[in-house]
Amino acid sequence: MDIRCFTVGLFQVNTYLITDPRTGAAAIVDTGEGPELGDRLAALEPAPDIRAILLTHGHVDHAGALQELQRRFDVPTYLPRAELPLFHALPEQGTWFGMPQLNRPCGRVDHLLDDGDTVKIGELELRFLSTGGHTPGQGCYYDDEDIVVGDTVFAGSVGRTDFPMSDPDLARASLRRLFDLPGQLRVHSGHGPVTTLAAELRSNPFLGFLRIERGMLRS
Repeated sequence: MDIRCFTVGLFQVNTYLITDPRTGAAAIVDTGEGPELGDRLAALEPAPDIRAILLTHGHVDHAGALQELQRRFDVPTYLPRAELPLFHALPEQGTWFGMPQLNRPCGRVDHLLDDGDTVKIGELELRFLSTGGHTPGQGCYYDDEDIVVGDTVFAGSVGRTDFPMSDPDLARASLRRLFDLPGQLRVHSGHGPVTTLAAELRSNPFLGFLRIERGMLRS
């Protein structure tokens, strides 16, 4: 798939436009919390053929502008099923973090995803991997070359697990599952630069437990 990154909003979240190179069909992954992504997509020439909005998880910086985008692009929205409690809390999430101005309406969800489901964008088939922990049901979308991971893992870090609805034990289990995927997958995170699974398994300081479990270093 072709992937174009747009870093937007107060939290400098990475949102993505992924495109099937064969048909030109495209999908938005995550939204930011304001109108910036919609403005930037509307300015593209030629206009992208957007067929869907995919959410990795329900935090306001990743899903807060959903209603705004749906006004511009009337396409189906996909959300991990286990994210519903957090997604439904969008009208109060800003208040949780001392920023009530970031409380947002939920927008519309058309399809709920479970682990192992697939989403078709043109001829491109994306697989869904549930990687909860940072949030209850955060998930990743991937093909044979690229994976969009939300806040599951970053270049040199991992998603925080001290937020409301986070679960550190689930996060560790999810990282084990994520790193069972092929190491050459290019990782497109919710914040920061592109990396690969292999590079993170080798050097990410928060993945020492995986290196120990896999015999890559001594405990």
